[in-house]
Amino acid sequence: MSIIAWILVIIVAIEHLGIMGLEMFGSPETQAKSFDMDLDFVREKPAQTALQNQGIYNGMLGVTLLLSLFFLSGAPLLITLRLLTFFIMVVALFGGFTATRKIFVVQLLPALLAFISLWF
Repeated sequence: MSIIAWILVIIVAIEHLGIMGLEMFGSPETQAKSFDMDLDFVREKPAQTALQNQGIYNGMLGVTLLLSLFFLSGAPLLITLRLLTFFIMVVALFGGFTATRKIFVVQLLPALLAFISLWF
């Protein structure tokens, strides 16, 4: 696996840990601005619960990507990273079409670049 692929996977992992931080611990004002959501909606308890739930998923994706880099090697590493980056691309496509278009740039583009780099 190339150093470029390593760097791109680490960027995607750190990004997902950052998203987790916003979704789980960010203020409603920061969450509303970051995710293009109505502030009154974000302040509601069910919305906060949903954001925190999404945060756990994003955080675990980031942790799994990082742990994979350090505990796997060879084919198992490539298969795991390709699969996880593919999952992120699918979720980002859905989010870009249903939530906010900026997900295409913020989430999809880094995952796509990492995914492509994992084939070379």
